[in-house]
Amino acid sequence: MAKPELILSESDAGRRAAWLGSAKRALAVEHAGMQALADALDGGLGEQVADAVHVIGNAQGRVILSGVGKSGHIARKIAATMASTGTPAIFVHATEASHGDLGMITKQDVIFVLSNSGETTELKDLLVYSKRFSVPLIAMTGNAASTLGDAADVVLCLPTADEACPIGLAPTTSTTLQLALGDALAVTLLDDKGFTASDFHSFHPGGRLGAALVLVGEIMHGEERLPLAGSNTVMSDALLVMSEKGFGCVGVIDETGRLAGVVTDGDLRRHMSPDLLEKTAGDIMTPSPKTIGPDAIASAALDMLDGKITALFVVEGNRPVGIVHVHDLLRIGVK
Repeated sequence: MAKPELILSESDAGRRAAWLGSAKRALAVEHAGMQALADALDGGLGEQVADAVHVIGNAQGRVILSGVGKSGHIARKIAATMASTGTPAIFVHATEASHGDLGMITKQDVIFVLSNSGETTELKDLLVYSKRFSVPLIAMTGNAASTLGDAADVVLCLPTADEACPIGLAPTTSTTLQLALGDALAVTLLDDKGFTASDFHSFHPGGRLGAALVLVGEIMHGEERLPLAGSNTVMSDALLVMSEKGFGCVGVIDETGRLAGVVTDGDLRRHMSPDLLEKTAGDIMTPSPKTIGPDAIASAALDMLDGKITALFVVEGNRPVGIVHVHDLLRIGVK
């Protein structure tokens, strides 16, 4: 079976130009919508966002995201973003809610509904449930005067913007604005909670992202593996420590146990002389080496390593408590 032609011929140049023109026009329309959204935050929408953050931040339960159609897809994504950034959230499909899933919603929760028109029929039971059990309701809609807008405690009214769809029917710009404002809410809540990279790792333990957020203290080699020598140790003995521990370096500590410097293969080459083995580690060392703390994330450690530096001493109060090698980071998938 012949494969379809994948590369456009020169005779198709006009089609290529038309396609690119359509794509650019779509992006331009959505960009204009995003600008309108940003401008709206300086007005009434900004007050509405602050009210929404207050309601969600003070809730004892979860944020219940819901919507139908394209708005439902966006609501599901916002729920996932909030949940991964420290704001407990789940998606409940409006239709399924009417067939038993309303039981997932408690009085401690906040219902957050997305509907550009605000008149989606399938949302009726959610709105009634919110009012009946006094569950706070946040609406994101393009029509504040709609049924949804009238029922909501907080209305996030999106600015009027043209759809990127040339016939104005397919939700395009409107869903982009929903997604962007949902992300803005999630990030604002994250900032307000003081959510950290360590917290983020708790919700993202798998994959490359999880590896990058592992703490250095979780993967470092402990004190029994540390290649250490006193500053007055002769290099003949320091080299034995370096060889035994196998990290290609030896940390030099002062009389108080603090890390004063490090001796690497590069230092040995720079100080190569007949009396090298008779010199002390303090004579050869590079003072004030790069170090990292055990609470730093693994990706930060990798950023500090390069072709010349392949291992970092892990310190607390400038006292070495561990060591991490570039191979340790690569082995767990940090890139």
